[in-house]
Amino acid sequence: MSLRIFETDPESRPKPRFSSDTVGRFRSGRMAGNRPESLSAWRVTTGDPEVADAVAKTYGGRPEEWETSAEDRLEVLTEADAMKIIIDGPQAIRSRMVLWGRQGPIHECDGVEFLSPEEDKGTPCGCPALLADRKAAAKTGRGPAPSVEVTFSLADQPDLGRFRFVSGSWELVKVLHEVENKLEAVGGPALCTLRLELVEFQTKSGIDVRYRKPVIDVHKAVQPAEAPF
Repeated sequence: MSLRIFETDPESRPKPRFSSDTVGRFRSGRMAGNRPESLSAWRVTTGDPEVADAVAKTYGGRPEEWETSAEDRLEVLTEADAMKIIIDGPQAIRSRMVLWGRQGPIHECDGVEFLSPEEDKGTPCGCPALLADRKAAAKTGRGPAPSVEVTFSLADQPDLGRFRFVSGSWELVKVLHEVENKLEAVGGPALCTLRLELVEFQTKSGIDVRYRKPVIDVHKAVQPAEAPF
C-alpha cells in the first residue's frame, strides 16, 4: 500500500513533469472539429503546469487542457505572433522529407537519398527533381512532405528548458539553408526571432488566400551568461 500523506496536504503533492527531453512544443495551428485551423499567434503545449503558467504569464493566454493522447495535455493560446528564442547552432535544426504511415514513416529521405531504413540509407530515394512535382506528390499523399524540427529555449525564460517546433512549411524549407548558414556564422548559441508572418494573395480564379508562415530570423550571438546551454 502506498503512502497517503498527500491526502491530507494536496497542495504539497509533487506536480507531474513533462518526461520528454523538451518541456513543450510550439504550434502554429490546431484542429477545429475535423478541419485544421491556422492561428495568428503561437500556441504552446506542454505537460508541465509550471511551464504552462510561465508561458501564459510572459506571452498572454491561460493554460487549458486539450484533447490529446500525448503528454503535452496543457495548451496556452498566447497573444504573441513573434518570440525571441535562443538556438544552439545549426545542429539544433533537423530537416527531412517524410511520408507517414499508420506505424510510422514509410518514406524518409533528404530529397535525394534515403535516410531510413538502415538497409536503404544513402541510396537514391526516387523523389521528383522539380519542387512543383514534389509538392504535387506530397499533396496527394503519394510522396513525402517536409518536416523541419527546431529545438530552442525562450530568450525571456531561458531556464524553463528546451522547446520544439515542428513545421511542414514549404516556405520555410525554401530559406532553411539561409537560416542554417547564419547560425553557422554565429558559431554558437544565437538570439533569434520565431514569428508567424501573414501572407495574403489572390489566385488566378479570384479566390482570396490568407495564411501565416513560420519565419526564423537570426540576429546575433548570445553572451555566455545569457545562454541556458
